[in-house]
Amino acid sequence: MTLVNDTIFALATAPGKSGVAVVRVSGPEVQAVAEALCGVVPEPRLATLKVIRDSDGVRVDQSLILYFPKGNSFTGEEVLELHTHGSVAVVNRLLRILGDMPGLRLAEAGEFTRRALENGCMDLAQVEGLSDLIEAETEAQRRQALRVLSGDLGDLAESWRTDLIRAAALIEATIDFADEEVPVDVTPEVDALLDGVTTQLSKQIIGVETAERIRTGFEVAIVGAPNVGKSTLLNAIAGRDAAITSEYAGTTRDVIEVRMDLGGLPVTLLDTAGIRETEDHVEGIGIQRAKQRAEQADLRIFLVEQGTDPELAPDEDDMVLIAKADTLDDLEGAISGKTGAGVPELIQSVQTKLMERTGNLGIATRERHRVAMVQATEALSAGKAVLALGPEQYDIAAEELRTAIRALDSIVGRIDVENLLDEIFSSFCIGK
Repeated sequence: MTLVNDTIFALATAPGKSGVAVVRVSGPEVQAVAEALCGVVPEPRLATLKVIRDSDGVRVDQSLILYFPKGNSFTGEEVLELHTHGSVAVVNRLLRILGDMPGLRLAEAGEFTRRALENGCMDLAQVEGLSDLIEAETEAQRRQALRVLSGDLGDLAESWRTDLIRAAALIEATIDFADEEVPVDVTPEVDALLDGVTTQLSKQIIGVETAERIRTGFEVAIVGAPNVGKSTLLNAIAGRDAAITSEYAGTTRDVIEVRMDLGGLPVTLLDTAGIRETEDHVEGIGIQRAKQRAEQADLRIFLVEQGTDPELAPDEDDMVLIAKADTLDDLEGAISGKTGAGVPELIQSVQTKLMERTGNLGIATRERHRVAMVQATEALSAGKAVLALGPEQYDIAAEELRTAIRALDSIVGRIDVENLLDEIFSSFCIGK
């Protein structure tokens, strides 16, 4: 990504016909752009209705103009926002006018946000939170992303960093005065600081897996023998014909996925191929995929004929239900996708089980956060062990603490993250 001191512009709202479109401009030429388009630089943060004209003075549109001075904008630079009518023709004309201005260029993907990071307006964890918020489809995803975007993870990492710097300073002070009588034993305070940080890190590490699931979605697999009603049940839960159903066994040959919002949680339902012995090569591939996806799923719903056992061994949280309740006299533990009997109760049960798994949810949300925290925990454990060996080993203990601090710094982007930036920002849309 190009990062130079030039002025960038882009459409910040979704392309296509809309009521309002927002074009964002950021960089040192913002005031010149405002004067060229509407003849005046608006008062800072004061919405002003102005006519936009091209270089020949021809009227392009009437727009709401917002000007943000340097240090008081999303990017940290001077920013101009043009709220125009959402006409494709108006937006295209405005973008062409901006592109013809000297010193301006179209922004690259995520470049506005990257400038915010470079200018200290956001840390790397907040950038990831913004990306997650843009992608959020459910209430749980929105809440989680907003916590990270608001800086909660950065604040937590900073508090850990402060405690570890204090501990390292105490150790290094002891080293500096090794030849003199040091009146206070710093070991109890250092131990307390290290134990406190380690406990908090351990809690966050445990919660990352759940946070990742909220971010990417839980998977719930419907598993059973052929023609037991798996596809019919999937359609009943989804409320639409997502899977083909027929009276012929083996109709489903691949994994069918339906993404849903269950009580604010993102859930992907998996309709898998019926598990049985078969000589059909294609069906066999589908059965193998079914087994793999079922094993990887967070939760499994086993559909069985009355009097039979599941084809795979259920886990503790998995549900085993008797299929085709519409053909049975005893409805206890039975379900029917055809009539809907037991379906509301099943949806509620799935939602409850998945909600229970969010009880250990922390603030850290990504695998790289977990890796950094694990590295910090390991360094702290090593440092604590060395510290117990006595003052002769304090220099090694101090270095272990510095290793832990560097690992935590990587969470918020202070060090060693340049190789991550292009990957992170490539997921952003142009104009963000």
